[in-house]
Amino acid sequence: MKAEHLHQLIWMSRPLMQAAEACVEAGLIGTNLTVRMRAVLEMLNKYGAQTVPEIAARLEIKRQYVQIMCNETLASGFTEQRANPRHKRSPILALTDHGRTLIEEIISREMKLVEEIGGNLSKEDIATALEVVLAVTDSLKKRAGDRE
Repeated sequence: MKAEHLHQLIWMSRPLMQAAEACVEAGLIGTNLTVRMRAVLEMLNKYGAQTVPEIAARLEIKRQYVQIMCNETLASGFTEQRANPRHKRSPILALTDHGRTLIEEIISREMKLVEEIGGNLSKEDIATALEVVLAVTDSLKKRAGDRE
């Protein structure tokens, strides 16, 4: 039974992410942001100015795909490029004032939604669920890495 529940937990990650993405997408209506652009802005807001490879590493997505995402944020005026003194061909990406204000508003709205969703869950249950998901994710990543 334990293995069955763990298997179900692992496979529920996909519908969970699809539902979360749908909610995020709905919250972006009227902002001119896509879900993937929002991810870039969130990384820059959370960790400060970064290069595309740094953002890609944090998102665990291929650099080439993140470059496309970053190009979209640049074209929309949410981010700007700055010279990178450590690497001439890898500029640093930073939020513009408009991008920072927008992502902070979006995250604030999302946190209110998360508080509503978690209203009937205890702090301990959430902490346990997070601990389990982190442990399973780490174990799966290690096993996948062993096979490469």
